[in-house]
Amino acid sequence: MRQLILDLLPETPPSLDNFVAGGNMEAVAALTGWLAGARAETSFCLWGEAGAGCSHLLLASGFTYADAALDPALSGVADARQLAVDHVAALNEAGQIALFNHFNRLKVAGGRLLTAADQPPAHLALREDLRTRLGSGLIYRLQPLSDAEKASALGAQARERALRLSPESIDYLMRHAPRDMRTLSAFVAALDRYTLEHKRAVTLPLLRELLNETLPLDLRQ
Repeated sequence: MRQLILDLLPETPPSLDNFVAGGNMEAVAALTGWLAGARAETSFCLWGEAGAGCSHLLLASGFTYADAALDPALSGVADARQLAVDHVAALNEAGQIALFNHFNRLKVAGGRLLTAADQPPAHLALREDLRTRLGSGLIYRLQPLSDAEKASALGAQARERALRLSPESIDYLMRHAPRDMRTLSAFVAALDRYTLEHKRAVTLPLLRELLNETLPLDLRQ
């Protein structure tokens, strides 16, 4: 049986170039400038609902990456000069103290801290001194892509692969696969390989066949 689509990693790692910005051009431009040193703020916070792309951008930053959802105490974080901490709302008491200390160290050393959460810093259930520091830098919200933006991005990704994906095929994929861009993009990559391996054009029956082979039953729409 084929590997589940959710286990398929994108063929290229997350980058600023392969991030589908949609209506987030201003936030991406601000982050790009900050990463390039155009702004002097120590911290940059991205916030938005799940699937908006915060994790993608943190991984694309090239900073040392830590996920507080997996390591709430930040026990695995060394003294990086450039640190990206995802899901900061999941930090436990020890992790909040650690991030507070990291912020202070980075500020003195001229380092930078990139964070992400599902709410702006002022609304996070964190220590007041940590909230204040995270709120002292640049703060941008990421809006989730609309269905039209997702469909446009899938069409562009298919064209880059010389893959003929009709509007009807994109609509079928949007209705029957998980809606986050990571999974949809991974499916386009899998579809490209599948059509080459089997020397078949993309049709609705082929899409249905691949979805049935790669997605668990409870994830099919």
